[in-house]
Amino acid sequence: MKSKTASQRFYPCYIDGAWSGNSSRDRIPVTNPANEEVFAEVPSCTEADTQRALESSQAAQEKWQALPAIQRANYLMAIVKRLVAEREHFARLLVMEQGKPLVEALGEVDDTVRYLVYSAEAARRIEGNIFPADAPNEQLWIQKVPYGVTVGLCAFNYPLALIGRKVGPALITGNTMVLKPHELTPVTASEFCRLADEAGLPPGVLNMVIGTGADVGSVLVKSPLTKLISVTGSIRAGQAIYAAAAPNITMLSLELGGKAPFIVLEDADIDKAVEAAVIARYANCGQVCICNEMVLVHERVAAEFTDKLLKRVARLKVGDPMKNIGMGPSTSASGLARVDKIVKKTVTQGAELALGGSRPLGKQFEKGNWYAPTVLLGVTNDMAAAQEEIFGPVLPIVKISSYEEALAITNARKDGLSAYIWTRDYRRFMHAVANMQVGTIFINKGIVGYIQGYHNGHKHSGLGGEDGIYGIEGYLQKRTIYLSCE
Repeated sequence: MKSKTASQRFYPCYIDGAWSGNSSRDRIPVTNPANEEVFAEVPSCTEADTQRALESSQAAQEKWQALPAIQRANYLMAIVKRLVAEREHFARLLVMEQGKPLVEALGEVDDTVRYLVYSAEAARRIEGNIFPADAPNEQLWIQKVPYGVTVGLCAFNYPLALIGRKVGPALITGNTMVLKPHELTPVTASEFCRLADEAGLPPGVLNMVIGTGADVGSVLVKSPLTKLISVTGSIRAGQAIYAAAAPNITMLSLELGGKAPFIVLEDADIDKAVEAAVIARYANCGQVCICNEMVLVHERVAAEFTDKLLKRVARLKVGDPMKNIGMGPSTSASGLARVDKIVKKTVTQGAELALGGSRPLGKQFEKGNWYAPTVLLGVTNDMAAAQEEIFGPVLPIVKISSYEEALAITNARKDGLSAYIWTRDYRRFMHAVANMQVGTIFINKGIVGYIQGYHNGHKHSGLGGEDGIYGIEGYLQKRTIYLSCE
């Protein structure tokens, strides 16, 4: 039984410009992953609540689209102003509901601001085309127009940044959005809607409902009112949404999981690669879709790399994320159980547990979703930790004999989100640019995501994408006009 705190608070949903409980009165507890305390409750929305949110967005969309884009941008900037003023408040909420260290939470708030500002700045850069016509006194235009009602389905690992990533582009392009945060991390979403309400955003432009994928997500995805669905989640969830949206041929943007290899070749800068490998694995307790999911290290430098990596991981501090310790807890107890299952299976398959592999010792770790930073050695590509997306603080090390072997391992996978490659040989990294079947390649570079870049996956890691000019364009469909001037 989860214990309740004295400061427990109810965070409502936001439908048609008003705060809403839910028609069933059922509530979802929100648990602090560091200590298992329930610090908040949110509504468990029903099908009727969700339908009302969709209808509200549909009713508001035409007038919202009719506003000049620069006026839509003014609303976004009004939200930004309030978010900047409450930076510390939102960061602390993120720590409480998601578990990331405070310094990472502050960075997430800052990233959310950047996403919204970038979208607002795109107001004067939404472009169409005019092409020469084949007949006299005619023009051929291609306009870019909004889809209408969009749905934003967010994962739990970045509860606030994913809102900025989806809401900003959707609204600046004239769409309305129904937002569904993950049921584990809905508090910052409710608070974000408070900022939108205070900024005077017209009713229906942004709605938010809370519930499980089976209850609320299913209604959003299957509704004929929904014209575009933006998803951040697992491959399995993406496949289910793809199938559910098919009858309405709803436009999809799927940003799904992956198994990013961190390739260290024999000519790599080992010290820099080690530092980047640790950050790219253990940031946010390994709960980042483009995280370093496994190291593929050349056998000539494997001993040096492994020795330095183990020493670096051993220095990682785990503890209260509000105190800015290096690594906090996992967000989900069920997700952590899955991580531990992968570790145990890989060890039974013959891997060596070099570090971690269990809950850290100490009274502060008796409650909460804690797992020590873990390194597995002697892993081969057929073992569980090399095949399954871990999404936790576990790093398997696989020895390779060549760049070609690393490329073959990477391209043989059904997913293809991202990859890292460390080499001084420009011929190799240029070959990787042309032939590595992933959406993002980090070359002699650690984990990063610039606002002006494009975040997308190949193969089972998704379709469409987010960020940058292509992320903005993903919320616009093309309309061709043949105009006779006679």
